[in-house]
Amino acid sequence: MNERIIELVDIAPKEFWGAQDAHLETIKKYYPKLKIVARGTTLKAFGEPEILDEFENRFKRLMHHFTRYNSIDDNVILRVLETSHQHDAEHMHDRDKILVHGIGGKLIKAMTPNQQKLVDYVHKNDMVFAVGPAGTGKTYTGVALAVKALKEKQVKRIILTRPAVEAGENLGFLPGDMKEKLDPYMQPLYDALRDMLPPQTLEDYLLKGIIQIAPLAFMRGRTLDNAFVILDEAQNTTHSQMKMFLTRMGKNAKFIITGDPGQVDLPRRTISGLKEALLVLKDVEGIGIIYLDDKDIVRHRLVKKIIDAYKSIENND
Repeated sequence: MNERIIELVDIAPKEFWGAQDAHLETIKKYYPKLKIVARGTTLKAFGEPEILDEFENRFKRLMHHFTRYNSIDDNVILRVLETSHQHDAEHMHDRDKILVHGIGGKLIKAMTPNQQKLVDYVHKNDMVFAVGPAGTGKTYTGVALAVKALKEKQVKRIILTRPAVEAGENLGFLPGDMKEKLDPYMQPLYDALRDMLPPQTLEDYLLKGIIQIAPLAFMRGRTLDNAFVILDEAQNTTHSQMKMFLTRMGKNAKFIITGDPGQVDLPRRTISGLKEALLVLKDVEGIGIIYLDDKDIVRHRLVKKIIDAYKSIENND
């Protein structure tokens, strides 16, 4: 009897095999002539070579489906096991517009023309500045692009960073160790990731360092190779911090720098590293700069009205 061994790669086994191995039982029923045994991330199948070849091919498509869509159920399993590879390819063009299939079937894609422009710029350039007010999807779209690149194995890791400048709070006075102090500040990045990756997968990626979330100071001295790197809240960088970050770029790296020049929390008379970089780098080939505006706000409809109201008094100062 022939044996075939298949490993689940970057897939949490509990989520893939299902509660009480329900998904595994569905797979076994479809291939009654094979003996199938699964332990942890390893699946072993025993049987005739021809059936094993077909099984391995379709099982790998099932893994690909799970990696892309973050879930499977009995209907999906049977559809993937029964349909040909050609059938899947017919729908690829429409699917390519979707960046990530998020949790609960949420389809994550560019919601406005400027967000789509950001996606296009990232495909064409290794470094992109995305500038605009709160709620325009700068960070969220960036994180979606990073997760997509990781899933498609274009990069080996995602690095998300922010300058640790707080609006009226000092980290030193917050309770807990450094991680506990920083986690609330990094929360928007965690929130975006939780929309896009299953909880166990995200936890595994964080433990293994495949996804790293750290304050900007932790980037000093590093060379960031094979990575998708996002600097968020970049308006709060100084000249030296921005220069340090931009020069961390290594081989096969994508950098997105997001920020809102109207929300600078730096001390008075300190020049924002983002504002300076936009002037200095505007004509450098290979760097894209996209400006998002009020029309790109995808939060609650009141957010746009609030920003407009504040603009009126800020412009009068």
